[in-house]
Amino acid sequence: MKRSILFLLLLFVTSSCRISYSFRTASINYDLTKTLYIGHFVNQAPLVYPPLEQRFNEEMKDYFTRNTRLQLVNQNGDMEIEGEIVGYELTPLAVQEDAFASETKLTMTVRMRFRNNKTDDPELDERISANRTFSSNTMFDNVQDQLIEELIEEIVDQIFNATMSNW
Repeated sequence: MKRSILFLLLLFVTSSCRISYSFRTASINYDLTKTLYIGHFVNQAPLVYPPLEQRFNEEMKDYFTRNTRLQLVNQNGDMEIEGEIVGYELTPLAVQEDAFASETKLTMTVRMRFRNNKTDDPELDERISANRTFSSNTMFDNVQDQLIEELIEEIVDQIFNATMSNW
């Protein structure tokens, strides 16, 4: 009887212990910083895909809302993120002997400016890019929505890490 109780107790203790690592943890002093302004990122890329701008802006706001306790405001936030989509381009890769590319790379680039109005830290101004490769045998229209979803997710994650993480 004692052995089974000891075994159950040991099992409970070991199963309740776990180590968890997360790279999406914000290092924000919430006593000092309470609000965040995310400006509208306008699509200034030479190649324009109309849904890109709206989807990017929505994902930015959703991501920061899910991963911080900051309140989104329409102006004068304790922290401010602004920018524009400056690149959305297709590049042929892996040219074959028949002079046709077997793969194509889609690249999205965003210029981002970040300012923390509650600290003396300098303003951050960065260009952030992400790309995906797809077979040239595939019609771009068939994969474009999936690719931009992945690109947006990666760029927003990079912006979050550049602005909210302190490592």
